[in-house]
Amino acid sequence: MENINPEAYQESKLYRIRHSTAHVMAAAVLEKFPEAKIAIGPPIEHGFYYDFDLPRPLTQEDLEELEARMKEMLKETREFDYEEISPAEAQELFADQPYKLELIRDILERGTDEYGEKSDSPPQLSIYKSGDFVDLCRGPHVETTKEINPKAVKLLNVAGAYWRGDSERPMLQRIYGTAWRKPKELRQYLAWLEEVKQRDHRRLIRELDLLSFHEDAGPGLAYWHPRGALMRKTIEDFWRDQHLEGGYDFAYTPHIGKAWLWEKSGHLAYYKDSMYAPMDVDGQDYYIKPMNCPFHIMIYNSQLRSYRELPLRWAELGTVYRYEKSGVLHGLMRVRGFTQDDAHIICTPEQIEAEVLRVLRFSLAMLRAFGFEDFQAYLSTRPGDAIGEPARWDQAQESLRRAIDAEGLDYQVDVGGGAFYGPKIDLHIKDALGRSWQLTTIQFDFNLPERFDMTYVGEDGAEHRPYVVHRALLGSIERFFGILVEHYAGAFPIWLCPEQARLIPIADRHIEYAKAVEEQLQQAGLRAQTDASSSRMGAKIREAQLMKVPYMLIVGDREAEDETVSVRLRSEENLGAMTVEDFIVRAQEAIQTRAVQ
Repeated sequence: MENINPEAYQESKLYRIRHSTAHVMAAAVLEKFPEAKIAIGPPIEHGFYYDFDLPRPLTQEDLEELEARMKEMLKETREFDYEEISPAEAQELFADQPYKLELIRDILERGTDEYGEKSDSPPQLSIYKSGDFVDLCRGPHVETTKEINPKAVKLLNVAGAYWRGDSERPMLQRIYGTAWRKPKELRQYLAWLEEVKQRDHRRLIRELDLLSFHEDAGPGLAYWHPRGALMRKTIEDFWRDQHLEGGYDFAYTPHIGKAWLWEKSGHLAYYKDSMYAPMDVDGQDYYIKPMNCPFHIMIYNSQLRSYRELPLRWAELGTVYRYEKSGVLHGLMRVRGFTQDDAHIICTPEQIEAEVLRVLRFSLAMLRAFGFEDFQAYLSTRPGDAIGEPARWDQAQESLRRAIDAEGLDYQVDVGGGAFYGPKIDLHIKDALGRSWQLTTIQFDFNLPERFDMTYVGEDGAEHRPYVVHRALLGSIERFFGILVEHYAGAFPIWLCPEQARLIPIADRHIEYAKAVEEQLQQAGLRAQTDASSSRMGAKIREAQLMKVPYMLIVGDREAEDETVSVRLRSEENLGAMTVEDFIVRAQEAIQTRAVQ
């Protein structure tokens, strides 16, 4: 499905259709469950949801019944009427809706209206009425239900959702739905959802015997099986080779550090909720690291530095651990232990523009090597609570902007959206299904150099503060691997595959020849193995296809006599017989060019 610019989406007719359909759904739910308590119900990408506190769990039959009732309502002409009311009126109107009352109280305590704008006078709230249903809402909506096509509406599923995302608060039932302008668009979306389901990495990593998760041993922690570990090694070897060619040096740092290190870095003040509890070592608190950056700075400060040494480019595949609530864990996309492909660039002010352009080009080249070509950049600039000299911010932001322009990337500016410690570029890629994933981050940091008093001796003999740029290219190995699985639906380019060729002997008497070819392929650097099981040839071929092996090499009497192999692709295309030497040349070329089969 095509991704829509968030700002354009909120101004679109489709957004209003979905927002209004969410209200129709809530009306149907309240009709079926008059005692229901309603929470929030916004439009989201591709649809909408609404949260409810209900007397019992919903079933699939309930969803079907609610959808049918919604379609009846949509055939009626119901207007969506906007009205402004005072907080007192709102409290009276929603007296039996505790979640709405909490939202109203929050607005009163903030002293702002529902748009977040300060006001000396009592804030005005807005509601929308449609039929008997009334919701605290700022819109926008369509004018009447006639603008919503009942045949383009579908309720999808129910999920649990804590009120306001807090695991200490009530668990609500979140009903997801979708709405489109035309039935054809709905059919296309449902087909897309089915493709998303088929590509779900959580299923594919099990079926392809790549990884597993074990809740009883610790949720959010990935176990890499031999096939997955071999793929990870291939990715990491390529990563290291490219970094060496790109002028980086490597660092390895500890997994834990004393509490003072995290106090000095600011993590304990700003990030403690995402850190694991301290461990007592010799009477002192140690923390397992959530990030690598303080350790790289310790290496930098281990000796006096000169401008002649700079720039320094230090890269590390550093495993970090962050506490994520169990409700947000999601396969490889959201885990508690992961390996960042981290790097820090430390340089002088004069070097910063060239270094930013260099790292952006390097990032794009790496991502293209894995088959991604559709990029969107986001430039986040100075926020109101920024630290550091304004002149440095201006220089940093301009270097980021010029790098994006130099590469001709489409980009959006998030004015004031940078972290308090520096501006950044985020690179998003689109996968085979058109979904956007944020990968590379190039982040300036004016905070840690000050906190750790980083200096170098300049050409003038005086001490100067260096620039520090954090850079995560793939983001993390785990999440990137999950994205790759879904992008390729498990049918990886041959250079990444844990098994590149499988020898399939037609009968037991052909196993010896298959083993000889297997050894020949392995000596040529190919990852190959023989299926010597007692299964029939058809079953062996199906098994290789299910494991998404790029090449199946079938050998029988003729192949053994001619010293050839019959080559079949996982796409079921037959390439016919060829000599082993010709197959090796073909496979090696596909590997060296990182071809997408």
